[in-house]
Amino acid sequence: MAGTVEQKLADLGVKLHEPVSPVANYVGFVRTGNLLFISGQICMGADGQLIAKGKLGAGVTLEQGVNAARGCAINILAQVKAALGDLDKVARVVRLGGFVNSTPDFIDAPKIINGASDLMVAAFGDKGRHSRAAVGVASLPADCAVEVDAVFEVV
Repeated sequence: MAGTVEQKLADLGVKLHEPVSPVANYVGFVRTGNLLFISGQICMGADGQLIAKGKLGAGVTLEQGVNAARGCAINILAQVKAALGDLDKVARVVRLGGFVNSTPDFIDAPKIINGASDLMVAAFGDKGRHSRAAVGVASLPADCAVEVDAVFEVV
């Protein structure tokens, strides 16, 4: 039976899939004490395809970028579920770090990462409000448009 957070996600039309295994010498998550660190998740959909490929400010639209960030957040939540078994064990979303593959003059990285932030608040309510960074970068793995990492307080 799905917990409260998973039910909220289902009501939003979000289904969590098995998280993608790391492709290098790292792990998808690390728990230390009551903190859970989630490695950067790129904007890959459940079908294994990138949600948005390329650069914001050079072909990828604002809407595509926001959807890509939302996809990253779904991948983060899949990692959290793999780590904890139950999303209801999240006491608080502490921080999101957003990386936007963009041209040097693209200044809307915070708007893009709202796609991830908004999903965390929708899923966890006030516990989903978090600190955040949103930066533009010159490139990301597989030329994906967005990558997001996260820190959670867990019980």
